[in-house]
Amino acid sequence: MKKFGKLVVLLVLVAILSTACGAAEPAAPAASTGPFKVAVVTPSAINDLAFSQSMYDALLAIQAEMGAENFEFVVSDSMFVVDDASSAIRDYASQDYNLIVAHGSQYGAALQEIAPDFPGVSFAWGTAGDTFNLPNVFAYEAFSQEGGYVSGVLAAALNKSGVIGVVGPVEVGDAKLYVDGFVAGVNATNADITVNVNYTGSFSDVALASEAAQTHIGAGADVMTGSAQMVVGAVGVAKEKGVLWFGTQADQASLAPDIVVACQIYDWAVVLRDIVSLVNEGTLGGKAYALSLENEGLKMVYNPGFDLPADVKALGDAAAKGIVDGTVTIGVGGK
Repeated sequence: MKKFGKLVVLLVLVAILSTACGAAEPAAPAASTGPFKVAVVTPSAINDLAFSQSMYDALLAIQAEMGAENFEFVVSDSMFVVDDASSAIRDYASQDYNLIVAHGSQYGAALQEIAPDFPGVSFAWGTAGDTFNLPNVFAYEAFSQEGGYVSGVLAAALNKSGVIGVVGPVEVGDAKLYVDGFVAGVNATNADITVNVNYTGSFSDVALASEAAQTHIGAGADVMTGSAQMVVGAVGVAKEKGVLWFGTQADQASLAPDIVVACQIYDWAVVLRDIVSLVNEGTLGGKAYALSLENEGLKMVYNPGFDLPADVKALGDAAAKGIVDGTVTIGVGGK
């Protein structure tokens, strides 16, 4: 009987120890191994000095911060045809990527269809603020009217002819916000200036942008601006005619160092850092982002090759500061 009692005690002790060991090592999801992998689809070339390059530059910045051994990315660029982009997005989603970025507002409908088919994959798209209420979709946009307003203030201060030209692509998204913000900045500085706006109906048609620029200059414009990858055509015309240029999305000073005054830069690294962190923690979507002057996702970059008068730059700096602290109201996009 004593032996039986000792056996029972021994079995109880073994059970307790087994339970304790199990509590010390709770079951958990397997830790991800290898680098964080991103696949990106863009509508134009990664060296377009505009929208697509802004994302490519941000990816390079994140890779430099995290190290190439910890962050890898691939890009399918020049995917202007939405059906081609949709196929690429779906193909990437079926592979071993942590994040798929559909960098173009035209990809929204495709992503809304694809993302539910891959609930364990994280997606991001822009420029837009709509996650479609999907738990694995992030959205991002740019308050481009802010830098547009600053550029408009500067343009008005430098304008001598009384006419300014704007070469717009398609009247949607951050392109429209930028144009509207630019016009507001000009009007707030000098309401007597005529701002002629021409939307070409294309993000990529360089020839149309060139024609629009010629038309603006023919109408007397001595300062111009524009948005999207097509603007390389407009900048070329501005350079030839000696007309000042303000850029957006990426730094375009290299195209024409003598006439590019300043550019609003999109720094998507501000968005990517947070998305990478959330995905690593297990949050695959459901959050929308916006670049702004306040969070430094938008930056005004002045061309060092252009001799900008100090008093004019001071006007631009004051406008940027006012937008950040709320003392300047743009009147565009809720700002």
